[in-house]
Amino acid sequence: MSGVEQRTIARAEADWRFDRWCKVHFPDLGFGQMQKLLRTGQFRLDGKRIDAAARLTPGQVVRVPPLPLAPDVPLLPVKPEQRVSERDTAMLRSLVIHEDDALIAIAKPAGLAVQGGTGTTRHVDGLMQAFADRHGDKPKLVHRLDRDTSGVLVLAKTAAAARSLTFAFQQHKVRKLYWAVVIGRPKRDEGVIDLALEKSGGAGHEKMTASESEEARYARTGFRVVDANAKVAAWLGLLPLTGRTHQLRAHCALSGFPILGDGKYGGKAAHPTGAPSGLALHARELDLPHPDGGRLRLTAEPDKPIRAAFDWMGLGRELPRFARLDDWPEDRR
Repeated sequence: MSGVEQRTIARAEADWRFDRWCKVHFPDLGFGQMQKLLRTGQFRLDGKRIDAAARLTPGQVVRVPPLPLAPDVPLLPVKPEQRVSERDTAMLRSLVIHEDDALIAIAKPAGLAVQGGTGTTRHVDGLMQAFADRHGDKPKLVHRLDRDTSGVLVLAKTAAAARSLTFAFQQHKVRKLYWAVVIGRPKRDEGVIDLALEKSGGAGHEKMTASESEEARYARTGFRVVDANAKVAAWLGLLPLTGRTHQLRAHCALSGFPILGDGKYGGKAAHPTGAPSGLALHARELDLPHPDGGRLRLTAEPDKPIRAAFDWMGLGRELPRFARLDDWPEDRR
């Protein structure tokens, strides 16, 4: 390709990562070449520098520099929306805990991925056609949960709401309370885990590790012991003060109390004999600024893995102190 091009992001490409968009449109462009063009500012989004993980919005314009592509290579078409079955539509609708003109909130079950990936064909993003309006526009993801983490997931219904909510999450204007059952018990009943994290491992085996390198990202998690079963296990309230990949799972494991069922970070210690299966991590509450003004509190009831963990610990049904976001003071970052 010779000369600079300006390409507009299509509606079907909403919320794609830039590296995915680039791979679809320029299949002959190597990942290393793309990264170099990003580092040198030759790729730009609406005139600004971007990175490979940038999320795209329909109508945005990508500046595409001259690329060393092979001749006569056809561009891959954007895949059409897959039809969502009546069963999946009913399932997704049954998860709704709040809906208004700006957003939808669902209680995502454990085991349902938020987005597709290698070997993942059924996910929230692909099922959101069930929420499409009469124009065929579907909601947009504004944050994410791991596949095996259950709890509150927010979807924006309009582009304006998506911008507002994405900004709120990025700028830490959203207060989040997670419930976790961990193996062992923190030495203190409350505190802040302050460990910078860096991604390590090859493709498909990525893992966040504690690091002091320049590439590591600042990460802080507030915690409180809500209840405990001697020194065997504890129910923690976790308040993420930053939003890094796998932050809660990595912070708990690195601090000596891995989350029950988290083999990736806790290994065998996260699967004691007789314990239930499944990751015991649940996004219980979100308190966020509503795109139309004011604040909105969202709560998701526990899913099967966290309920099974509570039963295994022999806990009652009453909510102790610090099981609610209202029991926590405002964040001290």
